[in-house]
Amino acid sequence: MNVARRAAAPVLALGLTLGAVPAQGAVPVRDATGDVPRLSATVSDVPPSKLGRSYEPGCPVPPSRLRLIAMNHWGFDGRVHRGELIVHQDQVRPLLHVFKKVFDERFPIHRMRVMAEYDGDDARAMAADNTSAFNCRRVTGDARHLSRHSYGDAVDINPAENPYVDRSGEVHPPGAEDRLDRRRPAQGMITPGDAVTTAMEEAGWEWGGRWSPPDYQHFSADGT
Repeated sequence: MNVARRAAAPVLALGLTLGAVPAQGAVPVRDATGDVPRLSATVSDVPPSKLGRSYEPGCPVPPSRLRLIAMNHWGFDGRVHRGELIVHQDQVRPLLHVFKKVFDERFPIHRMRVMAEYDGDDARAMAADNTSAFNCRRVTGDARHLSRHSYGDAVDINPAENPYVDRSGEVHPPGAEDRLDRRRPAQGMITPGDAVTTAMEEAGWEWGGRWSPPDYQHFSADGT
C-alpha cells in the first residue's frame, strides 16, 4: 500500500454549508440568510500530512481504511468552528449521526484537531483539551495494551472537562482532578443522558464514564 498517495475528492458531503468556512477559526452563529447553522461535514481519504506521527507501518488499520471528517462544531465561545477527526471508514456514518445530534443540541467542543498536530502525543492533546479519534498508540497509563484509537473506532471528547483515571489512580490530563466530581457541572462536561451519551448509545457506542476507574472522555464502538 502506498501511504503517500494523493487523497481523493470527498466521498461524502452533507448538511448546510455555511459559505466559505475557514479550516480554523469561528464563523457567525447565523449564516448570511439568518438561518441557524446545521451540521456541515465532508468525508475524504486521509492525506499523509493529516496522519503524521499518529500512524506508522505496522499499525492495525492501514490509511486506506481511514477517513477524514471535516465538520463544524459549537465551541466554548458560543460560536461555530471547523474541526477534523480521523476515523475508521466503517464508523463514519455512526459518528456523523452522533455529531449531528451533538451539534443540534449545541453541546460545546473546545477543540477538534487531528492527532498529527500533536505528533501523536496523547498527553499533549489532552493538555490542549483536544477532541480526537484515530491515533495509533498504546493505552495511556498502560503500555501493555494497544489503544482502540489505533483502530479508528474510539473518540475522546473534551479531555480537560472529562478526565481519565488509569489503573494506578493517576488522572489524565494532570490538573483535571476537580472534574472527577461530576456533581459540579462545567461547560463541555459529559453526563449520563446528555446529548453526547444519548447519541453515542443510539449509534451503538459505549461510554468509558461507566467504567471503574472511569474514562469520562472516551467512547468506543466495541466498549473498550
